[in-house]
Amino acid sequence: MLFMSGRATAQGMPVYDNTNFISLVKQLLESGKQTAEMIKSVKFLKDAKEAIEKVSSVVQQLRAVEEIAQNNQRLINVMQNDLQDILNSPYIKPEEIDKVMGSFETIVQNSLDTVDFIDEVLSSDYLKMSDAERTEILKAKELESKQMVANITTKTKRYRDIISFRKMQDKVNNRETGY
Repeated sequence: MLFMSGRATAQGMPVYDNTNFISLVKQLLESGKQTAEMIKSVKFLKDAKEAIEKVSSVVQQLRAVEEIAQNNQRLINVMQNDLQDILNSPYIKPEEIDKVMGSFETIVQNSLDTVDFIDEVLSSDYLKMSDAERTEILKAKELESKQMVANITTKTKRYRDIISFRKMQDKVNNRETGY
């Protein structure tokens, strides 16, 4: 045994566990890679969301245009069939023909104006509007188109009712009495 007299001091170097430090650095690098991948995924999802919204807007526009086209076809059918029946009826007086034609003509002209407007909205940048604004305009025109169909249906029914009433009135007035 060895004894030293006096003061003994011990100086030492701190001991670092390099394995833990290297493991920590590896974890930080892996976490950084995962974060970068998550950022890429978020950007991809945002781009996909924008693309879906754009497609959804186009689909809404297409549906609105399709509905307007169907309503215009209904108007054409009424003009081809019902209006001719009304005008050819012996119960519509000659002086009423211009009034009947005028009421139907106004609706048809409004329909044609709507088609021209829609063509302008869809084929040009129309005042550089967004898809949402364009869709809003088309939805409003679709509603107008539905109102036109309802209006022409009401007018057709009214004229048919007039014809029916006059026909019944004619039968009553011209019946043979055999008392």
